[in-house]
Amino acid sequence: MGFGDNFVDLSLATPPIALTPLDGRYRAVVAPLVNFFSEAALNRARFHVEVEWLIFLSDRGVLPGAPKLTEEDREYLRGALEKFGPNEVARLAEIEATTRHDVKAVEYLLKQVLDAAPAGALPQMHEIVHIFCTSEDINNLSYALTVKAAVQNVWLPAAQKVVDQLTQMAADAADAPMLARTHGQPATPVTLGRELAVFAHRLSRQLRRITAQEYLGKINGATGTWAAHKVAVPDADWPALAKAFVEHLGLTYNPLTTQIESHDWMAELFADVARTGRILHNLATDVWTYISLGYFRQNLAAQGSTGSSTMPHKVNPIRFENAEANLEISSALFDTLGQTLVTSRLQRDLTDSTTQRNIGVAFGHSLIALDNISRGLAGLDVDRERMLVDLDNNWEVLGEAVQQAMRAASITGATGMEDPYERLKELTRGHKVTGQTMRNFISALGLPSEVEARLLQLRPDTYIGYAPQQAKNQI
Repeated sequence: MGFGDNFVDLSLATPPIALTPLDGRYRAVVAPLVNFFSEAALNRARFHVEVEWLIFLSDRGVLPGAPKLTEEDREYLRGALEKFGPNEVARLAEIEATTRHDVKAVEYLLKQVLDAAPAGALPQMHEIVHIFCTSEDINNLSYALTVKAAVQNVWLPAAQKVVDQLTQMAADAADAPMLARTHGQPATPVTLGRELAVFAHRLSRQLRRITAQEYLGKINGATGTWAAHKVAVPDADWPALAKAFVEHLGLTYNPLTTQIESHDWMAELFADVARTGRILHNLATDVWTYISLGYFRQNLAAQGSTGSSTMPHKVNPIRFENAEANLEISSALFDTLGQTLVTSRLQRDLTDSTTQRNIGVAFGHSLIALDNISRGLAGLDVDRERMLVDLDNNWEVLGEAVQQAMRAASITGATGMEDPYERLKELTRGHKVTGQTMRNFISALGLPSEVEARLLQLRPDTYIGYAPQQAKNQI
């Protein structure tokens, strides 16, 4: 008997059991995205575009003989949008079961709303609903509106929260000396705050790019030429009207497309969000490593974790590990979205239809990662003493400073400064260097007195260059 042969059929459970972790385990974290990336949210955006197109055409007097909307009519239509909720979602499902076309279902729903109007010209406006529109006219504007709103209202605030946390942590640890590790080996010391400031700086650059993102839209008919528009209403300036409508929606006008808006802006946005995710991934792996080195202690209460299931001494850095995995998934999805969406055969194919329905999945995994990183950072305490111990055990990192001081002294005319690199290599490579060993070496070099005094005062924990200032500059 195979696995599952006699199991209860979970697919028939009521309420339905979630298939993906986004709507199951992580639902609470990604729930805000439902307002923008769910099928219901997409249909609400479509309804919004259809309503605004109807109002726009009436207000501009584009269609000779068409009824004029009153202020009450406009309020009624926009009120229907404000009330768009579960009942409308259910009605759309019923309509689409007949139309077998999602955008057409929205058109018919709006006509029902017109018919239910208490009075006025609205019931007479059936033929204006969706006039001169192809489905992609409605879809491209709806996706632009929902993606823009999700990024600005949900994703960017979550990302900015992480940057703000990093900035505060950089300020708190700006002067906390730490042994650097290039190639995993002890290297010239830095400060912990400076290293966190590096990530805050990198992420801030990406967020500025994303904040400045253009969200493009078009409304130009079956193949992008307003051909039917020009024949039916030749006196209207359709390109100018299209531009005005797109900008009325708060989007950037794309003046030249095929049937579809080219989605280049989406690919640009997704590349920036994916790149931000990869920087966050780098942050997660670095913080994980600092935890393993003991530079960060995890606050168990703040982490909300019980640690290992079998080893009670452990507090696992699960927030950062979870973030890594979700960032890898989201970045891969964003890459795929960007690659697929910029290509459409000739004037139109439908590869973008199912592809765009996964935009919310990519943002969902990214949002889970941001939530985990934020919670992980909030549960960290800096162990300055542990960092000082590591520094004191690695006096050989001063070799670079001594070598460069010897070179500089040689240029000024000091004698006996030959082969500084080789002499420091002989002293430090493969040997344990103590503070006393390093001081004895410096004292025997014959350096100018002021240079020797400066080097003799140097310790690994004070050999940090401009690191504190760099951290504070970022702040």
